[in-house]
Amino acid sequence: MPLTPPSRRNGRHPLARTRPKAAVPALAHTDTDMQGGEEGIRNSTVQRLRWRRLTWRGLLTEQGRPQCIRDHARAPWLIVATVCIGAFMGQLDASIVTIALPDVRTDLGASLTAITWVSLSYLVVLVGTVAAVGRLADMIGRKLLYTYGFVVFTLASLGCGLAPNLTTLLAFRVVQAIGAAMLQANSVALIVGAVPRDALSRAIGLQAAAQALGLSLGPALGGLLTNAGGWRWIFYINIPTGILGCALGWVLLPRTRLRAARTAFDWPGLALLFLSVTAGLIGLSQAATDEPAHPGIWLALTGSATLGWAFIRRQARTDAPLIDLELLRRRDVASGLGSGMLASAVLFGTLFAVPLHLTNSGGLSIAFAGLALTALPLAIGLTAPTAGALSRRYGVRRTTVLGMLASMVGVVVTAGCVAALTRSANGAAGDAAVGLGAVAATEIALAIIGVGLGLFTPVNNAAVMSAVRPQESGSASGVLNMTRALGSAFGVSVTSVAFGVGGFAAAATVLAGCAALAAVIACCRPARQGARTDPPTSVEQGRSAVPAPRIPARAGHRDAASEQPVQCLRLHRKTLRSRHDQRVDWT
Repeated sequence: MPLTPPSRRNGRHPLARTRPKAAVPALAHTDTDMQGGEEGIRNSTVQRLRWRRLTWRGLLTEQGRPQCIRDHARAPWLIVATVCIGAFMGQLDASIVTIALPDVRTDLGASLTAITWVSLSYLVVLVGTVAAVGRLADMIGRKLLYTYGFVVFTLASLGCGLAPNLTTLLAFRVVQAIGAAMLQANSVALIVGAVPRDALSRAIGLQAAAQALGLSLGPALGGLLTNAGGWRWIFYINIPTGILGCALGWVLLPRTRLRAARTAFDWPGLALLFLSVTAGLIGLSQAATDEPAHPGIWLALTGSATLGWAFIRRQARTDAPLIDLELLRRRDVASGLGSGMLASAVLFGTLFAVPLHLTNSGGLSIAFAGLALTALPLAIGLTAPTAGALSRRYGVRRTTVLGMLASMVGVVVTAGCVAALTRSANGAAGDAAVGLGAVAATEIALAIIGVGLGLFTPVNNAAVMSAVRPQESGSASGVLNMTRALGSAFGVSVTSVAFGVGGFAAAATVLAGCAALAAVIACCRPARQGARTDPPTSVEQGRSAVPAPRIPARAGHRDAASEQPVQCLRLHRKTLRSRHDQRVDWT
């Protein structure tokens, strides 16, 4: 049997000195050491977050609010105030441009058909993209898209003001509409995520009041700016408002806490929706100017219906739809969207028909007709913030039905008062000689319509948004604004057709029928709304405590007892870092 060399026994030389393994000294740590470690982690985390905000990646990531704003008792209402700036600016721009179209046509030398696309291109792009932008905001963040919506809208307004020709003006109007879609698709969703449910109707009422204020100031302000400095100033007026809204949005708006899962964007669905909306709006706009039997109108409306059917089929089959059809199958959501579209038709149909009748049949000036019309949006602005208290007492269904019935009565009374005002104007020698009683009666009748819409709109919008999950609020807000814009185009077109056929009496009959149908649809709403799981607001949310780490025993290790303090300190520092990331990465 061969002998094993001594140098290979047990893998080492027999004469090698055996060095005893030094024991790991126990690391003494106190609460002071732990506090010092926490302070170091806090400083390093803050520096890392501040550096990240200065990079381009930080500009594409939602940043949190400062802690003093987040913990403020009025933090939710600061969010509502920021959203109201965007709501005011959007409605101001929508109403101010119409007044300046004659001057734009003269200055740029455009035809009458071409100049109508200054308004139509904006409406087409806005309606066709607002639902898709809402879906995108659910995935990447509502604060990010809303804040950069101000940036896009402001830069596009500057481009519109500097446009040397009609083509450039139309191109910047398209970009401006994209910015408006980014604002409108996230406005109601931001309010829903920040305000408790019991104050939601009041918050949306304040937003509706801001919209009504912009809608009422638009014609008067547009006339003043056009007369003082030219039509370009109707776009320049958006620049300071947009800068203020962007700054406040970056500081005051919270990050999106609950997001939808990131999925592939449905580009074919967006194309079908955009083409369907475009064809429908072109058909409705032609119906407002041409004969109803014109073949181009029916061709556009038929194409819109066909493309809309293809879009619905696409949404039913795709895994990541732009609009969740299950949401539209819910009775509370469907009734809210349908009645809201008809309410928007009543509002914009009245705003279109009343001044048209007063100027054409009554011989009054545009300034007088616009001034008389301000009673309607002002009544909306005064009523909307108080509609929430009425809905909490009598319920959503009763409040919305009452609002639309009041609007129907107001339309009927307005028809009689406007007829009396027209007779008074025809027998007078000018605006100043018009009977004061006829003017006051017309103002009261228009205010009744405004009160009804002020009761309906915030309560209806709050009910629709309360019926969806928080991570779907962007999509629901986009669909809500899309139906509202479609209702406004529908109201103007059907009112124009009725006005051409039977005068203001026929137009008022159509609008009263729309209000009555909206009341019937609102009556189909469930008596009890579906409960929505509210995310904790910035004031109500609490930080979840991280449990103390458990140190598993390492069996068979001779130095487990001596290494346990080292492991404990490492895990404690990791726990502190996790806790501080939650604390510093502000909501």
